[in-house]
Amino acid sequence: MRLLRRLSATAFAAALWAGVAVAGGAEDPAAAARAASEQLQKAALALQGAVDARDRVKALTDTVRAYEAGLEAMRDGLRRAAIREAQLSRRLQAREGDIAQLMGVLLTIETSPPPVLMLHPQGPVGSARSAMILAEVTPELNTQAQILRQDLEEVQTLRVLQQSAAKTLEQGLSGVQQARAELSQAIADRTDLPRRFTADPIRTAILISSTETLDGFASGLSEMSDKPIAESDSDISDQKGDLPMPVLGVILHKAGTPDAAGIKRPGIVVGTRPRALVTSPAAATIRYRGPLLDLGNVVILEPQPDMLIILSGLAEVYGEAGQVIPAGTPVGLMGGAVPEIGGILSLSGDGSGAERSETLYIEVREGGSPVDPETWFRTDKDG
Repeated sequence: MRLLRRLSATAFAAALWAGVAVAGGAEDPAAAARAASEQLQKAALALQGAVDARDRVKALTDTVRAYEAGLEAMRDGLRRAAIREAQLSRRLQAREGDIAQLMGVLLTIETSPPPVLMLHPQGPVGSARSAMILAEVTPELNTQAQILRQDLEEVQTLRVLQQSAAKTLEQGLSGVQQARAELSQAIADRTDLPRRFTADPIRTAILISSTETLDGFASGLSEMSDKPIAESDSDISDQKGDLPMPVLGVILHKAGTPDAAGIKRPGIVVGTRPRALVTSPAAATIRYRGPLLDLGNVVILEPQPDMLIILSGLAEVYGEAGQVIPAGTPVGLMGGAVPEIGGILSLSGDGSGAERSETLYIEVREGGSPVDPETWFRTDKDG
């Protein structure tokens, strides 16, 4: 009779274990972290080939971006793994009593000899009913035991994965640091870019000192050369709304929305990780690069006549004013210090975005007036 009560008590199974099975597919945190690790391994191989590539700048740019994407995916995979492991641990802890009861029932069924299982105080009819109930609940008990085993195995897998992540991250961070250094040198050595004009440092200094706003500076860009700037017939109108973001990050402030200081700007503010690579979203002329007003280091690009893309807040800037650069060419690096491995691992679990400590301001101007950058850039997901 006691066994029957314990078997009948398993009616809680349907509700108790509903939704326990792990969601498969791309949402599997362990699979996502492993895929990220493979991305970083591929980036390491790409770095070996980029050093000897004919177009070292492009090859190294692709390698840095591959490392950044791999590190981003690794952080995301670790965050999801930490969240999943915490969920499973809380669920298993909350159900310790139910699990003990389940294991007790399974143990009783497994160890009791058949004659004992057939005995019942109500005689053969009661024994028959017990056998019918047992036949019905045994598959459900086996299902619950299988789900429990899967949960325990997943927790173990996730913990091992997180413990081994430090080495993978260390190798990835070392690789991207080397790739950035190689890229900086390759850009400095580059001599094959065409020029539309040569900047006059004196005129440029006068323009900077005589303007107090970005509007004023943008309006006077033509004064930076001692010769007329050659006309350009470039046209990127067919790329409107589909330009890639210049940096990997998330939009923190849209155009016209106040920032933390309550200041509204016509551009967007993108949160990035330290030392993120910034590239030109389209083929363009570098109209200016360097410090400007209170905006930090600024790069101003002209992809077509009467259009400017202004990027400000960089720590390092590449190229020279007057150069015509292909799409995807690096124009600078964000600042900040890359956190230690322990700091990355501790931040990976909260998903708060606190690790995106740097901000890039992006402004687009057409015909001398600012327009919403989101009309030009592909901003439906992280850059």
